[in-house]
Amino acid sequence: MLDHEIESLEEFDDVVEATGSLSGWRVQSVDLRERSAALAAAETDGTVFLGCAMAAEAVVRVQEGGGLVFPPVPELPFNPYRGRLYAPDELFSGLAEGYEHTPDARSYAWFQRTKSDGDVFSSMLRAVHDDAVSDALDEQLVGARVVGVMGGHKLARDSSAYASAARLGRALARTGHTVATGGGPGAMEAANLGAYAAPFEDGMLGKALEMLSSAPSFEESVGEWARAAFEVREGWPGGGASVGIPTWFYGHEPPNAFAQHIAKYFVNAVREDGLLARSNAGVVFLPGAAGTVQEIFDNATPNYYQSRGAPTPMVLVDEEHWTRTLPCWPLLQALARDRPMASRIALARSVEEVPETLARLTG
Repeated sequence: MLDHEIESLEEFDDVVEATGSLSGWRVQSVDLRERSAALAAAETDGTVFLGCAMAAEAVVRVQEGGGLVFPPVPELPFNPYRGRLYAPDELFSGLAEGYEHTPDARSYAWFQRTKSDGDVFSSMLRAVHDDAVSDALDEQLVGARVVGVMGGHKLARDSSAYASAARLGRALARTGHTVATGGGPGAMEAANLGAYAAPFEDGMLGKALEMLSSAPSFEESVGEWARAAFEVREGWPGGGASVGIPTWFYGHEPPNAFAQHIAKYFVNAVREDGLLARSNAGVVFLPGAAGTVQEIFDNATPNYYQSRGAPTPMVLVDEEHWTRTLPCWPLLQALARDRPMASRIALARSVEEVPETLARLTG
């Protein structure tokens, strides 16, 4: 499928200069107020402009030429037509004035006000936003070997389990995988931190963990928790990339600042399914509670019914947790019996075993 999306002013100029036509293109969230002449000269039959700022006369000209214009929506804390994933700096902009002033917190507050008001316009904006995020996520992950890392959100930064999850993220990134998590705190943040630390010397991670221990949990102060992460990023700029896929449905859990690319959704079901479906190189399940248990079987179900291709590798970490505390492993084995997925599941005793286990399952 050809890419017919224009997501920057540079791309807009390149297309117009090369062809003189915008017919059939989708232009997402590009400020075109200085491009009225180009819009007047270009063919716009079948062009769709999503959230593009334009002069009033340019809007008339585009519509007369057969184009559709979906104008920007004023006074929203988010852009429903965005063409790119979020970055931590964007979601936490204004953090110095307090977390409540950030776009992330204001978007959550808007969601809380509108999620049950029955307003079809609000629900449409959420749907358009989430679809735009999914499109941007697919573009970001083209050709990537994605390993999803699942685990509990309450894992404190000063715990040994958090450090282990960070080492796992680092190991996966260093073997060429793209680490993808639920994008929140706890084990999710730790895996994103590990991927961020991957390009640096090994000692960097220990120093980062020490700095983060000053704000071990987001529950006491989201602001202090987030600021500690940005201090690490400032100390070691240009870290490794990874993906976080959080949700405003659980907006009381902030996104973490170590995922370079953030696909944040309003609808949690779309987020959960999308994270698992895009983990094409395997999913690792660290110790967790109800949410992680749900994710195990959300991933196991399509594997169980897989009729084409190979099931997604699944690695559960910590034998004690998954066989006794929350005995998901015996049930997973029972489901896998006599199914193709039987050769694609494994129980690892520690995170150190995970890279080799994934390699064996995919080999």
